[in-house]
Amino acid sequence: MENDTRKLEAEVRTAANQLGLDKLKQQLSKLESQSRAENFWQDSSNAQSVMQNISRINKRIEPWEELISTLKELVELGELNDPKLEAELNIGLDKAVEKFNQLKLDLHFSGQFDDHGALLSVFAGAGGTDAQDWTQMLFRMYSRFCEQMGWSIRVIDESAGEEAGLKSVEIEVSGDDFIFGKLKGEGGVHRLVRLSPFNADHLRQTSFAKVEVAPRIDSPSEVELDEKDLKIDVYRSGGHGGQSVNTTDSAVRITHLPTGISVAIQNERSQLKNKETAMTILRSRLANLQLEQHVQTLSELKGPNQSAEWGNQIRSYVLHPYKQVKDLRSKYETSDVDRVLDGNLTPLIEAYLNNK
Repeated sequence: MENDTRKLEAEVRTAANQLGLDKLKQQLSKLESQSRAENFWQDSSNAQSVMQNISRINKRIEPWEELISTLKELVELGELNDPKLEAELNIGLDKAVEKFNQLKLDLHFSGQFDDHGALLSVFAGAGGTDAQDWTQMLFRMYSRFCEQMGWSIRVIDESAGEEAGLKSVEIEVSGDDFIFGKLKGEGGVHRLVRLSPFNADHLRQTSFAKVEVAPRIDSPSEVELDEKDLKIDVYRSGGHGGQSVNTTDSAVRITHLPTGISVAIQNERSQLKNKETAMTILRSRLANLQLEQHVQTLSELKGPNQSAEWGNQIRSYVLHPYKQVKDLRSKYETSDVDRVLDGNLTPLIEAYLNNK
C-alpha cells in the first residue's frame, strides 16, 4: 500500500514538472507582486488583465498542489503501519488515482497559448449553397459544444450565404479550461457527404468548409506589433446597423504588411472599438501563424499558404449512404453523427490529443 502511494506520488511530481508548475509559480509570484503596487489600479485595463492572469494560473496550479499535498499525507499515514487506517488509506489512494487521471489531460496543454481563449472561424469551401449550409451547421456544432463546456461565445463577424447558410463566421470563445488547447485540433478542412436539400434531384453532394482556430491574444505584450508594419484603412460600415451606421466611417481594416494578413471589422458603431477588436484578431492570427511555422519572432513569419491549408482535410461527416464521422488523424470514428453535430466533440478532441 505504502509503495503504491509513493509510486503515485512520484508519477504526479514528474507530471507536474512536465507541466512546468515551478515556472507557473514564478509567473504567479511576479503578477501578484505587480498587483500589490500602489498605482496598480490607475491603469484599470492592465490591472484587470493582470488579475485575470493571476486567476488563470491559480486554477492551473491549485489542483496539482492539492493532489501532491494529499499524497504526502497518505505517505505519512502509511508510514504509521496502523491496520486501522488501511481502509481509509485505500479510499484516499483510489480518489487520488481518479483525480490524477483527470488532471493528466493537462499534460497535453503545455503549449505557449494553450490556456488562452480562442478565435474560431469557419469558411465555406467547394460545394456552393451546400457548402454555405455546411458552414452554418459547423457554426451550430461549435456553439453547442461551447455551451456544453460552459464557455461563452461572441460572434465577431458573419457573412450570410446568397440562398442559405453562411459564407463565413468568426466567433470569440472565452472562459477557462484550456480553450485554445482543446479547440486548436479542429483547424483544417471538414468534409460533408449527404443528399443535398438544395437540388431538385436530391442527389448526393460532397461539400467542404475550412475551420481556423487561433489563440485569443488580449495582451499587446504577448505579440508586439511594429506600427510601421501596419496599414490601417477606415471606411464606411456596410453592416446591418441601419442607415445611421452607414453615415459614419466606423469600419476598420488593418493589414500586416510583412505577411499580408488583413482583418476588417465593422460590427461596432465606434471606430475605436472596431480598431481594438481588429488588433486583437490580428495579434491572434499572427500568434497562430508563428506556432504553425515554428519561428521565434514575427520578423521571421512568411505569409500564410492558403492553398496548402485547403488540402488539409482532417475529418469526414457522412450522412448518406451510411452514417459516420471519421477523424483522419486519430482514426476515431462513430456512427452517431447527429450527436456529434449537436456538439458532442469531447471524444473526438480527446482522441486527437491522445494521438499527438
